[in-house]
Amino acid sequence: MTGKSYYITTLGEWQRHAARFANSHFIALDPRAGDENTPPEAAAKILVLIEADEGVHLSLEGEPAFQALPHPLAQKPISDAAQSALAPHGVAPGATTFDAAEAVARVHPLLRHRVF
Repeated sequence: MTGKSYYITTLGEWQRHAARFANSHFIALDPRAGDENTPPEAAAKILVLIEADEGVHLSLEGEPAFQALPHPLAQKPISDAAQSALAPHGVAPGATTFDAAEAVARVHPLLRHRVF
């Protein structure tokens, strides 16, 4: 069984683990990263939605390069560091993961939280 979780990590760390994911989508947190003139660098911070089995999510919890955001329906605010990283995309202080997903979905609609 697979589950979906949101993380803040780097492009390089995402690439290192991507083969283990059933599916994933991300957005660069620096609006200048990956524009048409420059490819994103491995150190570029990203918000990623990862669909994977429970074992993969448990292993990512132990990875210091992956900051897990609270479950989108938990109504728990994201950390100050996560909010600061997401602020360029319109995520306000006190926002939940659901709020953040809605904000970044304006740029990348597949990052919107969905339950099927």
